[in-house]
Amino acid sequence: MPVLQVNDKKFKPYISAVKINERIKELAAEINTEYAGKRPLFIAILNGSFMFAADLFKEISIDAEICFIKLASYKGTCSTGNVITSIGLDEPLQGRHVIIIEDIVDTGTTMHKFLPQLYAQQPASLKIAALLHKPEALLHPVAIDFLGFSVPNIFLLGFGLDYDGLGRNIPEIYQLTAE
Repeated sequence: MPVLQVNDKKFKPYISAVKINERIKELAAEINTEYAGKRPLFIAILNGSFMFAADLFKEISIDAEICFIKLASYKGTCSTGNVITSIGLDEPLQGRHVIIIEDIVDTGTTMHKFLPQLYAQQPASLKIAALLHKPEALLHPVAIDFLGFSVPNIFLLGFGLDYDGLGRNIPEIYQLTAE
């Protein structure tokens, strides 16, 4: 994996596509076992989770459904401090086993604001599957039930993660270089 240039920044290899794929298969096996006979609903948080959600869902062998929701905490260039649902959730959650799919949990602010909205709909259970977690950046405690990788508080790119809208399509994860 070579060093990449994206806009004005350089990124070096961090997690290979092979390691990502292996870990996703392990997470899917855990979910398949835990949710056998329960028909869970996966809620993928866009934009960043789209690659993780697709690869994870391909490995789910139990009956399951998936939907997508776009969350944002900003309008234009200013943060509102509130999580806004840009593309809504159309599926009723009452009595359903729900698994949220996130690309990365860093500060935990999005989940801290979004989870109460989901709990208000009375799901049978609610768990989080995240590809990445930055424990050092956490401002709000978030329980991640199915975790791919715990990473330091560094800027990452690829496999759904972007820098100014670019790099989401890279099949590996890169980290920002110190250069």
